[in-house]
Amino acid sequence: MGVVVCSSSCFYSSFCSLPSTEIQCKRKSKKQLLFGPVKPPKRFSSPSIYAVNTSSTQESIQSVELQPKDPFTNSALEQLDIERGVCIPFRKYSPESVKNKVLESRGAILSLIGRGVEIVWNLGLYWTSLVYDYVVGRDQEVVPFRARQLRQLLCDLGPSFIKAGQVLANRPDIIREDYMKELCILQDDVPPFPNQVAFNIIEEELGQPLEAVFSKISSGTIAAASLGQVYRATLRATGEDVAIKVLRPEIEPIIYRDLFLFRTLASFLNGISLQKLGCNAELIVDEFGEKLLEELDYTLEARNIEDFLENFKNDPTVKIPQVYKKLSGPRVLVMEWIDGVRCTDPEGIKEAGIDIDGFLTVGVSAALRQLLEFGLFHGDPHPGNIFAMRDGRIAYVDFGNVAVLSQQNKQILIDAVVHAVNEDYAEMANDFTRLGFLASGTDVSPIVPALEAIWQNSLEKGLADFNFRSVTGKFNQLVYNYPIRIPERFSLVIRSLLTQEGICLTLEPDFKFLEVAYPYVAKRLLTDPNPALRERLIQVLFKDGVFQWKRLENLIVLAKENVAKMSSNPALKGNGSIQKYKDIRVERRLDLTDTIKDGARVFLLDEGIRRKLLLALTEDSKLHIQELVDVYRLLEDQIDIPSVAREVVEDLPSLARDVMLSWTNSVLSDR
Repeated sequence: MGVVVCSSSCFYSSFCSLPSTEIQCKRKSKKQLLFGPVKPPKRFSSPSIYAVNTSSTQESIQSVELQPKDPFTNSALEQLDIERGVCIPFRKYSPESVKNKVLESRGAILSLIGRGVEIVWNLGLYWTSLVYDYVVGRDQEVVPFRARQLRQLLCDLGPSFIKAGQVLANRPDIIREDYMKELCILQDDVPPFPNQVAFNIIEEELGQPLEAVFSKISSGTIAAASLGQVYRATLRATGEDVAIKVLRPEIEPIIYRDLFLFRTLASFLNGISLQKLGCNAELIVDEFGEKLLEELDYTLEARNIEDFLENFKNDPTVKIPQVYKKLSGPRVLVMEWIDGVRCTDPEGIKEAGIDIDGFLTVGVSAALRQLLEFGLFHGDPHPGNIFAMRDGRIAYVDFGNVAVLSQQNKQILIDAVVHAVNEDYAEMANDFTRLGFLASGTDVSPIVPALEAIWQNSLEKGLADFNFRSVTGKFNQLVYNYPIRIPERFSLVIRSLLTQEGICLTLEPDFKFLEVAYPYVAKRLLTDPNPALRERLIQVLFKDGVFQWKRLENLIVLAKENVAKMSSNPALKGNGSIQKYKDIRVERRLDLTDTIKDGARVFLLDEGIRRKLLLALTEDSKLHIQELVDVYRLLEDQIDIPSVAREVVEDLPSLARDVMLSWTNSVLSDR
């Protein structure tokens, strides 16, 4: 049984009687991704919980008709919720709410006409220049100039277009790679608005003069972005340094108006979008609009920070800033000032006495935990948002753009990794369909050879020379040539991995991202008690029905490496940061107690696995005692035999009961 958590008014309440995928619903917090019979998070106001059979799920939901009746229905959002496995009953964005908000204002029609003419005129001129370049045969040689021209045009058209440019910088399914590189400049190079305007907004939100709350405030911006800018200040009451993030003035009406126009235009481009990307253009606008409106409300960003604080509360290697909620509001966010070194400053990090290898290990582990463990990850980890603390910890700032992966999505991602390891490229292509890269029913056979070529070419270079940028470059060509759409949350995943790999290479040119990532994944596969991961571990250890002894040994070696690196990390020793975490037990050994117990249980209860393991021990007409000895030697310094034996004995009554039930079921089924 799976669990669907939703309100009675939620779109999914009509599905609760259907066989369906695990659908996780969010109310006010993104932190809790519910799966299985767990307690609802505190911020969930008594949601209704429906248990449903999750056995044949994707087909059931995909059979539901979701064709829009008009350009401003919510059906594209409903499709997104199904694809993500996450339902949001109360959302800030919907096409209908955008339409109503725009049309209810005075002079709305004239404003829309004027803005529409401005957009069409400027984009039309740019499009005409591209067509002219193509006609005269110089379209390739002027690409750098046209890319710069596009970036400047988006800046001139305002914050909505700057944000659109930032999104396009991570969408190889929509725009060419050479244009993407130019649009990446929009991540940092945004002009600020006047300081006095920002100070007035802060005073309006606080309801009192600046000097009553802050003893001093920086005379200029520390950072400026498309939607807001940041100042440094000192609290008068405590003397603590804080960062103040201020939303751009009068930005919300502009954003709503532009979103209305974007979606109106998208309704005319559905035919092209379906042909090129396999989805409606409206769906892409809805993904963009949903994220954009979330970033306009700093109370949501404050909740994001609280969620990250909760996720990393027991991790002494990661620093998340505290939020001053009493001083914050929808337009102003006051948070703890992070006194660290920019992660792209190798000399500054060395001067601060920070161990670079230790810092990079911490950073990669923190990124993988966000992606594969929490399902809530920082969507904008560019160099300005990540700092190295002087005690070796990694610090994150700017949580306006975070992304959520449901339990279902995380499991499919792990499936894709398993299929890649087993070189099962047909199933790997099907994983892309399940994740929303390909429309349901798409023939994946033309894509399978391309996936195989990309992966095999990467593997030939070996682990030491593997890097995400080269793989992503080839993948970009694939998505540009096939009807593949990159869902917004996965475009953030790709950008996050690429950015963090780039940071690693800036600090340590010889750093190998996968040499840290693989040990983390190996340890997670071997030790995580999640039943879904246990199943994936079995899939990794068996290929074509044959047990892979060498693969098991490699997993153990890599997992031990992860434990050794993390337990000896300077961030756990330096400058007293660990002293705040007295209840934390730092892992010094690879704890496989639960894995051994679960393995014994599976061996006794699952006849298919038992047969395969017995065959593995007697394969090729010989007993594979040496392989068992090799595995034991790898683990003998990691396992506390008396402790494991004691726990196995304590588990015997439960195990005996399960064996009896399994035997009874088999007897009854035979009759």
